[in-house]
Amino acid sequence: MKSLFISLLLLLSASTIHADYSDCYKDLPIGIKKVETFSVPSLTVDLSDFGAVGDGVTLSTEAFTRAIDHLSARGGGRLNVPRGLWLTGPFELRSNIELHLERNAIVFFSPDKSLYIDDSPGAYRVKACISARDCSNIMITGEGILDGNGAQWRPVKRGKVSDVEWGKFKQMGGVERAGGSLWYPWQLKSGYPDIAETPERQEKMRNDLFRIFNCKNVLLSGVTFQNAPKFHVHPFNCVNVIIDGITVRCPWNAQNGDAIDLSDCHQALIVNSTVDAGDDGICLKSGDFKKDAPVNGCADILIQDNTVYHAHGGFVIGSEDICGMDRIVVRDCTFSGTDTGLRFKSGIGRGGKTSDIYISDIIMADIKDQAIIFQCNYVNRPAGSSETDSQPQTEIVKVPEFTDIHISDVVCRGASIGISAHGIEGFNCVHDISISNSTIVYTKKGSDIDPLTAALTLTGVRLIPDHK
Repeated sequence: MKSLFISLLLLLSASTIHADYSDCYKDLPIGIKKVETFSVPSLTVDLSDFGAVGDGVTLSTEAFTRAIDHLSARGGGRLNVPRGLWLTGPFELRSNIELHLERNAIVFFSPDKSLYIDDSPGAYRVKACISARDCSNIMITGEGILDGNGAQWRPVKRGKVSDVEWGKFKQMGGVERAGGSLWYPWQLKSGYPDIAETPERQEKMRNDLFRIFNCKNVLLSGVTFQNAPKFHVHPFNCVNVIIDGITVRCPWNAQNGDAIDLSDCHQALIVNSTVDAGDDGICLKSGDFKKDAPVNGCADILIQDNTVYHAHGGFVIGSEDICGMDRIVVRDCTFSGTDTGLRFKSGIGRGGKTSDIYISDIIMADIKDQAIIFQCNYVNRPAGSSETDSQPQTEIVKVPEFTDIHISDVVCRGASIGISAHGIEGFNCVHDISISNSTIVYTKKGSDIDPLTAALTLTGVRLIPDHK
């Protein structure tokens, strides 16, 4: 084994030099606060020097933790993960740390659910595969893969898989529910222990691949995030987030397999990235106001030059937008094979107000449902639940208000419905929405807009039936 002394490389400058993103902000329709580049100290260590073995068998959780602690004690630096298959449990990043994955490096998260138990007071989910809290200057870079091994956690709906795939899941063990229409990874033949009293309870404990809270200066660049137990990339209440050229992928039928979700983040850029996921593609969310958080709501966000293949929506706002959405630009993106293209979803108890949202130059093809949809009756239903399981909203609070949204230069072919918009009677939920200079070729219906609850202005919009 190489000595630790040799592996500590002191570079002349910051460990990673990243692009100047000022060009991304040219010709914007509104002013947006730009992201700011940052660096970490130049000290570099190699994961293998802390006892890790990239053989896919040796558990490397302690090695990751020791290496991060070592760098943190010295002010930070880069943890280099060389080529190999690195089996690990969950670990936490710290301030001024860069996790760098070389080409042909796979960080593979263990199927042993007991490694992820969170003993923190009030914890109801397991630890995220990679987490951070109250940190600044954290990076994940390189050309390698982070694999959350999500099949060990996710339920599977029978109607979303073939007979062959269903048979493979049953070969893992597991149990069937709902008359054989739902499979849970419970009492698997691998022999790893379950960590809850029922498969349904264990399903609710699954967590994200990358989940951080209250962090400032975050960079994700080049790396592939795949097969999360739940969501893949999920920053909460963070400031100055740069997501550049990552790939996010999981099976199209992965339950709750969201790709990139920014929850209550300010000053963010998502650029040059590729998504192929089981739920929402690129999504903005906002939960309840948090008094001690650095920011609430989503603001000053630029999303451009991304490609989304399968997802429930290419670009999505909601289902929660309680603290609002402001100064958001989405442009020059491609959606190919998504369920919906531009999706705005919320409901009573989940809603807030949008403002200054500009979406332009979107190319879509093979859209299963609506090219553009505004929905104000969204209800979250976990796997195994039905409409009768949902509790009615007894108090009229947090009503959604989608407004000041401007969509232009959309070209779409293959959507079932072109534009759909429905508000809530008695409330001004969908208004001051403009769609212009766009062409949508539909297979079933051009527009499904409720004139009593939704006010949209269409200018130069062509809705053309597909007569194939």
